[in-house]
Amino acid sequence: MLASLVFGAAVAGTAQASQLWVWSYRGPGVTASGTFTTGDAAKADGFHEITGIKGEENGVPITGLTPTGASIPGNAGYPVDNLVRSRGPRLTKHGFAFSLANGAYANPFYGAHFSKPGYYAFLSGPAAGRTREPPVKFTAAVAR
Repeated sequence: MLASLVFGAAVAGTAQASQLWVWSYRGPGVTASGTFTTGDAAKADGFHEITGIKGEENGVPITGLTPTGASIPGNAGYPVDNLVRSRGPRLTKHGFAFSLANGAYANPFYGAHFSKPGYYAFLSGPAAGRTREPPVKFTAAVAR
């Protein structure tokens, strides 16, 4: 009995709470929306680490979150950090990224260094050898 109580306390102590966020972006020729799962506790500067993603872009289902520290095809040298926060800017210059069921990828981010600072999405279609980086209107908020 005591062993099961100790084991139960140890397991409960390692469980981490999570938050569900609703997000979207829209720009020339692109519309995406869905949900994120993040850790409950904020990191530096109020950022939460994105640990899961669901949704779609232009009607195509999202199939997975790009791992932190990796880049999407066609955007080598720009690794994502998968961070989001409730105040602006909501994304970092690295942003988050995901794969789509049609083989394409997307990497929304905040471009403070651009001539027009704001949110952008690097969109990659490796099979077609195409990339583009339109400005987008990005929103994200904890689901209530």
